[in-house]
Amino acid sequence: MIEERHVRELLERSEDDAALVLVEGRAEVVAPAGLASEPYRGAAVLMTRADLVDRLGTADPSEDRLRTLASTLATMAGELGA
Repeated sequence: MIEERHVRELLERSEDDAALVLVEGRAEVVAPAGLASEPYRGAAVLMTRADLVDRLGTADPSEDRLRTLASTLATMAGELGA
């Protein structure tokens, strides 16, 4: 569901309020304007880009850190029943 590519994609966004969301059982990175659109109504926001950089402590983390965070987010999403 949540993979390293999702975390990397979020990190590569230029908007700090871009978000990694869960919608209908799938993970997507969404631009801030998209969050209010019909396709994302009811989506669960897991993390914004600003939250991600804050959590990692850098905008240029190692691949291991990205993999570890993706795994943690996937576990959290699974526990939510998403």
